[in-house]
Amino acid sequence: MERGKLYLCATPIGNLDDISIRTLNILKMVDLIACEDTRRSKQLLNKFEISKPLTSYFEHNKVEKGIKIIEEIKNGKNVALVTDAGTPAISDPGEDLVRLCGENDITVVPIPGPVALINALIVSGLSTGRFCFEGFLSTNKKSRFDHLEEIKNDSRTLIFYEAPHKLLRTLSDMEKVLGNRKISLVRELTKIYEEVNRTTLSDAVKYYTENIPKGEFVLVIEGKSREEIAEEKAEAFDALSIKDHVDMFIANGLDKKNAMKEVAILRNISKRDVYNEYLKQ
Repeated sequence: MERGKLYLCATPIGNLDDISIRTLNILKMVDLIACEDTRRSKQLLNKFEISKPLTSYFEHNKVEKGIKIIEEIKNGKNVALVTDAGTPAISDPGEDLVRLCGENDITVVPIPGPVALINALIVSGLSTGRFCFEGFLSTNKKSRFDHLEEIKNDSRTLIFYEAPHKLLRTLSDMEKVLGNRKISLVRELTKIYEEVNRTTLSDAVKYYTENIPKGEFVLVIEGKSREEIAEEKAEAFDALSIKDHVDMFIANGLDKKNAMKEVAILRNISKRDVYNEYLKQ
């Protein structure tokens, strides 16, 4: 029996006119549609007069449902995966289903369409050349701060998702760890109250202290400037003794002679000076 395929179908993040003709054709063609919320997906399907069997697939049932969906595909059925809004498998249990398909030699077909993080990035006014999607921060305070500490020196534009009831806490924590950087808060993308607030983390904290956040947010934050990174490296370099500098190269695999040579080149001093200073300490 010929196997079916899994189709990752992007659905509108707000405006229903954003659904693609190809997505509609796939949803009409498949044998089964796996959805995050069957009630919500039913509304979308009814809008376009599509009637197909639905099965729920979400974070808390992804293990058992994933196995069942794989079996359906092995038995020749084509399955479409959709989320409540946007592209499946991004900060979404769909990534587990894609992994299962890979392990079972099942073809996965991406059907392009709306994705909140990209649309927020292109209207942010911040650099789009290099960026990093960080998803949602943890609700656990330590994990949240560990996450921010891990990326605070990244020079790429950083993108996060956040719910309105957690926004102020998230902005406050970001300001503490990342400093007062530029940020674009993009909310309610493609919907009636779509808004892009280009500001700073400090001003954003002040604003949402006085105004209750509404709608789902994408936070686009500038990366650490290359100038600031270079300045911090220079400061760390200046604070490093010659002995520590040589020992650092030795720890990285160089012998003592070549470690001293590298330090001499980097510090623009003679190898003799490095040698004498190294023996002193």
